[in-house]
Amino acid sequence: MTPEQLITFATVAEHGNISHAALALHLSQPAVSGQLKLLQEDFGEPLYQRAGRGVRLTAAGEQLLAHAQRLRDTFRQAQALCEAMRGLERGTLRVGASTTPASYLLPYLIADFHKRYPDVLVSTSHGNTAEIVAALDSVDIALIEGPPGQDLPLGTQVTAWREDEIVAIVPSDHPLAEAEEHTLASLGAYPLVLRESGSGVRQIVERAFARYGVAMRVALEIAGVEGVKEAVRAGMGVGFVSAMSIRHEDGALRQVRIAPAPLVRRFSILLPHAATPSRAAARFMELCVGRLDDAAR
Repeated sequence: MTPEQLITFATVAEHGNISHAALALHLSQPAVSGQLKLLQEDFGEPLYQRAGRGVRLTAAGEQLLAHAQRLRDTFRQAQALCEAMRGLERGTLRVGASTTPASYLLPYLIADFHKRYPDVLVSTSHGNTAEIVAALDSVDIALIEGPPGQDLPLGTQVTAWREDEIVAIVPSDHPLAEAEEHTLASLGAYPLVLRESGSGVRQIVERAFARYGVAMRVALEIAGVEGVKEAVRAGMGVGFVSAMSIRHEDGALRQVRIAPAPLVRRFSILLPHAATPSRAAARFMELCVGRLDDAAR
């Protein structure tokens, strides 16, 4: 007994006629008759009888029909889901993103994706870069800042994405606010406000200070971009954030570029199970790369 034989049996019972069922199943009449014969042999007693030009189920056939109909209906539902997901009429997409892309890029990407695929359910998870990398087994695609590190799940594809500049921020009345750029030595003369351990921004800043041999006077460690900005507004020290995070500031904070060379990092797209990504993840990946190409033109 096979699922195909049961689905054929349910279709024959629905039409009451072998030739009509064959048309519905896109099979030849002999193929349908052959499946019914094999099913009946496996079952061990007659399931139907000829009745004029059609067929009539026996008592045993009536009992089997309920099971066959449930199997056929389940198959149809699975087939409909497959077709819907093929066209992304349905489905789910789980996106992980570290703090900066989650706050300043992901909302626009999801809005664009939703316009194209309105019935795909999108869920997001946020954290710093280390937290998102650690949670790759629970997302379909991830956007991170800074280097992803070496401890990636087997089969994860890393795609270099867009660049982002790290800048210092100070209150508008701070002595450093008078110039548009300063060296790390000048910045390091003041107390510093840093993101929490595991932050992509913090990794970049610490490496830059170490490279230039400048000591860091850390006054405060705080989670999140907004936490850094509020601490700087409160006068705790000089902070470091992505330039895109202060593009809508009201003037209370000033951006200071870092000389002699700007601190530039690259965001990355991580695609777990890259050999077999979900259709939704593949389309979201194409959207991310496409928006970058559009911006470059």
